[in-house]
Amino acid sequence: MQRRDARLRKEYLYKKAHEQQEQATFEKKQQVKAALESGKAIPHDLRKAGKQFQQDLLYDDAQEAPETHEDDEYARAGEVDPKILITTSRDPSSRLLQFAKEMKLVFPNSQRMNRGGYVMKDMVEACRANDISDLIIFHEHRGQPDGMIITHFPYGPTAYFTLHNVVLRHDIADKGTVSEAYPHLIFHNFNTKLGERAKNILKHLFPVPKEDSKRVMTFANTDDHISFRHHVYYPTGPKSVEIAEVGPRFEARLYEIRLGTVDMKDADVEWALRPYHRTARKRELL
Repeated sequence: MQRRDARLRKEYLYKKAHEQQEQATFEKKQQVKAALESGKAIPHDLRKAGKQFQQDLLYDDAQEAPETHEDDEYARAGEVDPKILITTSRDPSSRLLQFAKEMKLVFPNSQRMNRGGYVMKDMVEACRANDISDLIIFHEHRGQPDGMIITHFPYGPTAYFTLHNVVLRHDIADKGTVSEAYPHLIFHNFNTKLGERAKNILKHLFPVPKEDSKRVMTFANTDDHISFRHHVYYPTGPKSVEIAEVGPRFEARLYEIRLGTVDMKDADVEWALRPYHRTARKRELL
């Protein structure tokens, strides 16, 4: 099994290494195509392109956008429901344990495991052996949940979030009853390329819902902080419904994405937050 995992990982990395070159060639072809269609001159840097690029132009009409490693990561989405394992950091407080139990109700087809003395490598191997699609780890600071790690199997990615303003379900007044139906998802204001990436990581944690499901999960982006809300609704008339928050709720901020699983210390960093750049406050990343 270890040899097979190592071979599949090498194949994945080999394919990913050729992506940038293929993407650059595709973009050059699109520039040539746009110039020919508009009747403008071909850009000067493309006129001096090498022979390999000129040969590739012969297949331009049949070429589509090159595939990326992201196509392989969630290739089985929609065909097989995700299977999620939820755990915490070591020696969790009672509040973090309660939060993990409530998050188990948020994700359908999920299981919660006490961390105990398991090291990360053993947990990842156990997830692969049992066909777990995603591993979610919650962290805390002084009894307050403050971190969430989502790692996708078998190749990644791994997304790191900080959590803020966490409100547990039992702290919400007039809360509704938890439904076990597959929820509908609402994503608001994920407009950039990074926003689409974060959206894909989050939405593939949930299976495809049925049309009559009355459970709704909302991920709303405001200033790069993702607000999570969990509601159920009930029809009260021909054209009216009553909505009730179920909980829990929190704000999450993405700060890193790695191209690998959580146990890979040498995995490539796809994106990392740089909050101390001079222009950091002027940019909206998601």
